[in-house]
Amino acid sequence: MNLKDHIAEVPDFPEPGILFYDISPLLAHPAAWQETVRRLSEAVAAEQPDVLAGIESRGFLVAAPLALQLNLGFVMIRKKNKLPGATIPYTYDLEYGSDTIEIQANAIQPGQKVVVLDDLLATGGTMNASVQLLRSVGAEVTGGAGIIELTFLKGRERLDIPFTSILTYDE
Repeated sequence: MNLKDHIAEVPDFPEPGILFYDISPLLAHPAAWQETVRRLSEAVAAEQPDVLAGIESRGFLVAAPLALQLNLGFVMIRKKNKLPGATIPYTYDLEYGSDTIEIQANAIQPGQKVVVLDDLLATGGTMNASVQLLRSVGAEVTGGAGIIELTFLKGRERLDIPFTSILTYDE
C-alpha cells in the first residue's frame, strides 16, 4: 500500500509559501491507518521502550495507538500550562523567539526507556527539545519516530537518537 496516497498536500498553510502535509486522510482510511500503525510498531518495538511519549498534538494520535498495541504506557509532552499538577518545563529556541514544552513531574521514572513520537519531523527543534526534556527527568531516550520526515529540512541532523520515519519527502 502506498501510504503517500493518503497524505494531502495543502499549499500555503498555515501561511503563504508553506506546503502542509496533512495526515487527516490517512487517519480516516482504516486500512491505511492500520498499515501505518503496523509499520511504526515494528520500528518502535525494536527500540525496546518502557513507555512512549507523544508530542502535542498530532504526536498523540501516533503514540497512543502504538502504546496500546505494544502494551506500553503513553505520556504527553505538551505546550506550557496545558497539563494539570506539577510539571517539568523545557524552554528551547525557535527561529524567532522561544517556546516551552512540559511533562507531568511523575510521568517518567528515572531509567525508563522512552521513544518519542510525532506525526512529522521537519527542522527537528521540537523533537530535540522533547528528548532533552525527557532526559532532564531521568529517561533513557532510545529513539524517535514519526509518520513523515521532510528530509530537505535536515531535522534528523539535530537529533542524537535514532529516528525512524515511514514516509519521506525530499522537497
